[in-house]
Amino acid sequence: MTEVLRRGRASLAFSFFAQGAAFALLVTRIPAIQNRYEVSDALLPVFLAAVPILAGVGSVSTEQLVKRIPPSLVLRWSQPVVLLALLGVGAGRGMAELGVALAVFGLAVGALDASMNMLGVSLQRTYGRSIMLSFHAVYSLGGIVGASLAWVGAHWHLALWVSYLPVVAVLLPAVLVGSRWYVDRGAEDGRAEDAESAGGGTGVVFKVLLPLCLVMTFAYIGDSTVSNWSAKYLQDVLGSSEQLATVPYNVYMVTTLLGRAIGDFGVRRFGAAAVVRLGALVAAAGFAVVAVAPGAWVGMLGFTFVGLGLCVLVPQTFAAAGRLFPGASDAAIARLNIFNYVGFLIGSPLVGALGDAWTYRGAMVVPMVLVLVTLVYARSFAAQPDRYGGGHERPRTADVGRGSNGL
Repeated sequence: MTEVLRRGRASLAFSFFAQGAAFALLVTRIPAIQNRYEVSDALLPVFLAAVPILAGVGSVSTEQLVKRIPPSLVLRWSQPVVLLALLGVGAGRGMAELGVALAVFGLAVGALDASMNMLGVSLQRTYGRSIMLSFHAVYSLGGIVGASLAWVGAHWHLALWVSYLPVVAVLLPAVLVGSRWYVDRGAEDGRAEDAESAGGGTGVVFKVLLPLCLVMTFAYIGDSTVSNWSAKYLQDVLGSSEQLATVPYNVYMVTTLLGRAIGDFGVRRFGAAAVVRLGALVAAAGFAVVAVAPGAWVGMLGFTFVGLGLCVLVPQTFAAAGRLFPGASDAAIARLNIFNYVGFLIGSPLVGALGDAWTYRGAMVVPMVLVLVTLVYARSFAAQPDRYGGGHERPRTADVGRGSNGL
């Protein structure tokens, strides 16, 4: 590969890392944010729900933006806005300022997620082999770093802005410098997208995209179940200590990182559809273990399996959208990205409502079943001609020098 592509891949990977760190710093300090701004328990869900809703708006807007400007430009300016909005969350003095900062964060993060994955899929097509999981592995690494820094801030009782400022001061100039090497799709792909957009209706595209939208939703329902309920489940249902209850999510993040770090090799060797099927089965088995676990340690083992299984679904769903719509992948990815936030919005309230109305053990069966439904749609991940890897990999010369149109 040329030096241009290597630099493009490294700079985009750093963008994924920065976003993982920023998002983790926000979500892991929610109790501190609530205390700083004296947000009531009744009002907190409104603030939390507003972020993914506005992120969906940002993703939809990005679909229109990239018809006029390259995705790299959207990413270049949305990422600094996300970082500054994060600092605004920590530095505000009143609830109105918190609302504005979270609104800006949500809109910008939707544009960032969409454009970042657009560039990832474009690079994957140019490379001619699976590399999307490696980008999301770096995102997981950023999440681990961000969560660790949040723990340090909480441990030392630092003010939110004091905790956020050094991170923003380091990442902001770094992402601006790194953005110089982003690699966009070629002009030839832009003409192909325009032709396909003119020739095909939105309804036709969405019908083909719908299976991937469902898989994305189910994956994030599973993810939000772990992030929002693993600690409570271990402590209240499985009788663990408060300290031990904090471990499952950390283990989940580490196993997500490990699974994504090696996942591209599996895709290259066995094909994306096989990796997705295996991931769905492992994640479902993990939820089953959690549901029947007799104690905390078995429950943690179940959450570990969930992380290993779920970690491959989201990156491969974005990659599959790029393969299904090689001439219109920017639009496909922007629309698919919305279901990231749909799953996040549905998952936590769904498990909570079922847990209260039934049992939390029974509630864990729901994400298990939804993840298993992914098996029905696995064929969508094997779309030709872009089935990367060992007997499925395309000749690289076909795409080098020109990328697809986005995620």
